[in-house]
Parts: sequence; C-alpha cells; structure tokens
Amino acid sequence: GLLGDVFLHLLPETYQNMIDSGEEGGLGRIGIAVLTGILTFLVLEKVLEMSNPTTNEEAMEKENKKIVGYLKLFANCTDNLLHGLAVGTSFLSSFRLGVTTTAAILLHEIPHEFGDFAILLKSGFDRWEAAKAQISTALVGLLGALLALAFESSNDLETLLMYILPFTAGGFLNIALVSVVPELMQEKRPGPALGQFLCVIGGIVAMSLLTMI
Repeated sequence: GLLGDVFLHLLPETYQNMIDSGEEGGLGRIGIAVLTGILTFLVLEKVLEMSNPTTNEEAMEKENKKIVGYLKLFANCTDNLLHGLAVGTSFLSSFRLGVTTTAAILLHEIPHEFGDFAILLKSGFDRWEAAKAQISTALVGLLGALLALAFESSNDLETLLMYILPFTAGGFLNIALVSVVPELMQEKRPGPALGQFLCVIGGIVAMSLLTMI
C-alpha cells in the first residue's frame, strides 16, 4: 500500500502540479524533496534509536520496533495535511467540488487507514493506542484546510504542494523499503511468504484502482 501510494498517487500528483504550474527546473526540486524526505526519516529513526536509554536487549528491540510506528504517524501527518489542503481549496472553488473531493479522499483513505493500523499494531501499539494515534493524525487534516483558507492564491498553494507531496513520498519510501520490506524478507516459510506477497500486490492494486476514481 505504501509503495502504491508513492508511485501511483503522490509522485504522479506532484508531476501534474509541476506541469500545471509550468515551473522550470521543477523535476530537480521534486528529486531533492524526495531525497530530503528519505534522509529526514532516516535521521529521525536513528535519533530515536540512540535516545533509547534501555540496556535490556529484548526491551530495546521492542522499543526500536515501535519507532517504525512513530515514523508512520509522522508521515501520516504530512499526508493528511495534503488532504486538508485539497479539501479546503476545493470548497473555495465551489461547494459541489468540495463534496466530491472529500468523497474521493475518503475512498482513498479507508484502505490506507487499515494498512496504517496494521503497521501500528505490528510496531507494538495496542489497538486503543493505534486508534487514538490514527485519530490524532487525522486532525492534522483540519489544519491543512485552515491553511488553504489562509492562502491568498492557488499559485502559493501549488508551490507548497510541490515540496510537501514529494517529501511525503520520500518518507513513505523510507518506511516501506527500510522497515517493512526487510521484515517481510525474514519470513522463510513458503505459505506465509506467499500470503505476504499477495497482500503487497493487493495493496498496490487497491491504490491503482483508487487513482481511477
């Protein structure tokens, strides 16, 4: 789901914004923003690991595993901020456009949130903690809507999106390729490994179908 979100949603939307704005040199800036997202999440993970004072190996492994969940929540905050910006600007254009945009985002987010919830549970969160964390990150969308109302023109918003979208994509890439995929590679039993692979394909297909809405 994370990889599908990056390559079928975030990056295509970034390139479309760049084309619409007609900005020269946008491709290089997109690449820099993606790399910045990857490196930022890498540094955050290392800082959180080094700040863990636990000396017990089992407790340290448990805490380090939970770091993946914290990184996912941070990435969700930026993603929900983008959705809030999209909803706010669409309502500024027209009420009908605002309603359709909100419906499209909800359809996109439902499978995404299930995947996020599963990652949080796998990271060591209990169900109540994961639910509270998901609700908290969703509130960032309200901040995005308020920011959209504060912008004087859509050009300012497009400039902001050209940086936030690829930065979020870089964060999702880091979580997927550094934390999630290596853990999947540790599974040596054929049955569960096949099931995990089919789930990965299912997540990508789900994101692909949602881009058609």
